[in-house]
Amino acid sequence: MREVLQKDLRQIQELVMDIFALEDEISHVKRLGGMTNHTYAVEVKGKKLLVRLPGEGTEQLLNRNDERISNELASKIGVDTELIYFNSETGVKIASYIEKAVTMSPQSMRESKNLKEAAELFRTLHTCGQDTKVPFEVFEIAEGYEKIILEHGVELYPDYADVRKAVMDMKREIDSYPCKKVPCHNDPLCENWVRGTERMYLVDWEYAGMNDPMWDLADLSIEAEYGDHEDGLLLDIYFNGKVNNIEKLRFYANKIYLDFLWSLWGKTRVPYDGDEMEQYALVRYQRLKKSLAVLSKRKENI
Repeated sequence: MREVLQKDLRQIQELVMDIFALEDEISHVKRLGGMTNHTYAVEVKGKKLLVRLPGEGTEQLLNRNDERISNELASKIGVDTELIYFNSETGVKIASYIEKAVTMSPQSMRESKNLKEAAELFRTLHTCGQDTKVPFEVFEIAEGYEKIILEHGVELYPDYADVRKAVMDMKREIDSYPCKKVPCHNDPLCENWVRGTERMYLVDWEYAGMNDPMWDLADLSIEAEYGDHEDGLLLDIYFNGKVNNIEKLRFYANKIYLDFLWSLWGKTRVPYDGDEMEQYALVRYQRLKKSLAVLSKRKENI
């Protein structure tokens, strides 16, 4: 761990010298949280910055140029902070640091104020009218993850073929309803919501791309452990009180798509992060199977 930290510090020092033409001007460095990347709060000549160094193995899963495009849009429309530097080849990123930043948790994202701001930021993003040309094709990505899993010799679940078929059967039904794809974050877990002194920000655009907007709302619902009350409030605020039954159906279907995709993602991380990611994937997979059964009942009431 110490060797990793020292390596990161050397890289940060080199970045400061190359980008800002400053030497020995770093006065403070603090490691922040993150599941795969190495992220730091860095103070350079009195200015606080956020520096993100990509984690091991992320180059197999991510297109950094696509991330840059989405991050630039998010910064432009005020959903994220100012983007100062982004290297499309390495994935190294520098952004403005959020003063007095408070990272959200499932508990805080269930507070009505934070839920409301999240719904409004989603609406700002989804209705910006831009086409980033960055695809987020859930099931194409899933196929890519399956290949990585097999290449690394990681075992899938004994009933995976049956569960996969059930998900695909449901997808064919949902696809019969029209859906316009819009810019989406695609990974709005609670730790990617940060409250500053005056407002909320949505950060980390590694998985952003054009997608069904209900994916983002469903993702927040899962990560913040929303119940029916919070789900109803989220949809009501997002749609200004005009949500229809088809949108509700897509919302619940996307919860299933989410756990399907991210359980596979967790499996791809097992060679790097071990049992922690194995357990992450299992929780997702078990919830996925429960959600498949629940959706059929929900359809009767929608």
